Amino acid sequence: QVQLVESGGGLVQAGGSLRLSCAASGRILSIYRMRWYRQAPGKQRDLVAGITSGDSTNYADAVKGRFTISRDNAKNTVYLQMNSLKPEDTAVYYCFAAVRTATWTTGDYWGQGTQVTVSS
Repeated sequence: QVQLVESGGGLVQAGGSLRLSCAASGRILSIYRMRWYRQAPGKQRDLVAGITSGDSTNYADAVKGRFTISRDNAKNTVYLQMNSLKPEDTAVYYCFAAVRTATWTTGDYWGQGTQVTVSS
């Protein structure tokens, strides 16, 4: 019904930058909030950043000042600009969206994840 597709992950050296994208498609009426999470091997999935439909944002302390979340409502897409990357940012990054569908149901949806690897 709703699909989230991430892109933009890859391998980068410490200090470098990457920009992740997540496009939502399907029978979408509106998207309340979009978030990025990450999960490193052997660790739990943690919130990285979130953005509401009104463009209010929040960030994990570990990424404040380095990462920026933004969204394009016309494209149902959320972005995560990641600068000054560190090896500890290495993880699979997942996109999340809270969606109201065309059938007036609400639900939470996840992308398949994109790998980000930062080498030292």
